[in-house]
Amino acid sequence: MDSIEDWLRRPGGLAGHLRELRRGAGLTGAEMARRLGWTQSKVSKIETGKQMPTDEDLFGWLATCDATDAARATLTALLAEAQGLHQEWRQQVRLGQATIQRNYDQLVSRASRIRNAEIVYIPGLLQTPRYARSRIEESVQLHGANPDEVESATARRMLRQQVLYDTSKSFEFLVFEAALRILLCPPSDMLAQLDRLINITDMSHITLGIIPFGRQLSTAPQNSFLLLGDDLAIVETFIGEYMFHGGEAAAYSAVMDRLVNDAVYDAKARKVVQRAISDLRSAA
Repeated sequence: MDSIEDWLRRPGGLAGHLRELRRGAGLTGAEMARRLGWTQSKVSKIETGKQMPTDEDLFGWLATCDATDAARATLTALLAEAQGLHQEWRQQVRLGQATIQRNYDQLVSRASRIRNAEIVYIPGLLQTPRYARSRIEESVQLHGANPDEVESATARRMLRQQVLYDTSKSFEFLVFEAALRILLCPPSDMLAQLDRLINITDMSHITLGIIPFGRQLSTAPQNSFLLLGDDLAIVETFIGEYMFHGGEAAAYSAVMDRLVNDAVYDAKARKVVQRAISDLRSAA
């Protein structure tokens, strides 16, 4: 299944129907926003598939455009279908299902520059199989999902890491020291994970920056995010993953640029990881 954005803006999709309905009513985007009490950017996002309308949003849109009964029925059905697909998509994201992972793989394969900032997790592309399995098992427990999906989801996540060996791409990982310290898997698995972080720095097209505890930060780390190229930012929450383009993606890129200046690299980064390894071994 494609992303929800792709589904919303496909030919004959909900986004296009809403845009044509507004135009047919003789309203500009600005006038539509004024009548609904929205920002113009919200109208634009809904019409370009970057934001899925709520039931209330759709009701207001239909009323403002004086939609026919036929149009109401069509658009209400499209929104219900989108909501169902969104629910399925969120569940697949939580489990790392192969269909969502394949879509994600396509996005990564098209990007020549991949940047990832993580506050409490090890970046997905750098996870060991056991660490990744712990993350997926957590999702199963949180959301009551099928535990039989764990192995296939883990395998698909590991398969995705083959992209790391494409030297035509550049990878920039930024990890807060908290991610090295928070124990989200058995200590032996975490030790193996930390060891992988040290080894990954030997690859010249991969950069790993660590932001140590006690570092004065230029920007507060509000959430983790992934940047693919210059025009796509992906943010994961407890309820799904959200994609941002254009100016919104640029805002995340600017945050990344600020945070990289707060990080340490190379020997200093390895020292922070080694210290975490030593402390974990001492506590075991």
